[in-house]
Amino acid sequence: MTDELRRKNARLVRTLLLVTIVMFGFGFALVPLYDVLCKVTGLNGKVDTTAAKETGYQVDQSRELTVEFVTALNESAPMEFRAETPKLKIHPGQFYTVNFYAQNKTDKPMVAQAIPSISPGLAAEYFKKTECFCFTEQKFKPREGRMMPVRFVVDPKISPEHKTITLAYTFFDNTEKAEKQ
Repeated sequence: MTDELRRKNARLVRTLLLVTIVMFGFGFALVPLYDVLCKVTGLNGKVDTTAAKETGYQVDQSRELTVEFVTALNESAPMEFRAETPKLKIHPGQFYTVNFYAQNKTDKPMVAQAIPSISPGLAAEYFKKTECFCFTEQKFKPREGRMMPVRFVVDPKISPEHKTITLAYTFFDNTEKAEKQ
């Protein structure tokens, strides 16, 4: 091998090593970058999964928002799941309670967890839940069905541009995970 060929090979190895390190660093940084992007753009609608304190707000009777309730099941969740009320007209600052119905459709006990999301994402910080079945795993006996309440308020500080907020829940079957613990 000539010296020139060795230098070219060494430069190629250094370049490939550098590209590998940069790719690893970028992959490692994707999660925090995604979180920042979601926060800046309001995408993803991440919801706080802890109960908010029920504080007094000044009810804004001059404004009306529509809150839509959407339910979905993960493909592995053998359940029935629906909102009792698909949409509700509300006034910011006033507390409301909406019921959801869920039923275990199997002959075995089941543990399920509902994961919430809010759209538009920028409205998530103004949507406060004081009571929600999504805060904990739900244990169902075989064929058991039950109503589960969600008590919420929309902070009157929400921007007037928000006319409709969608609260969506996806129920996941966590039975296998719960049995392993």
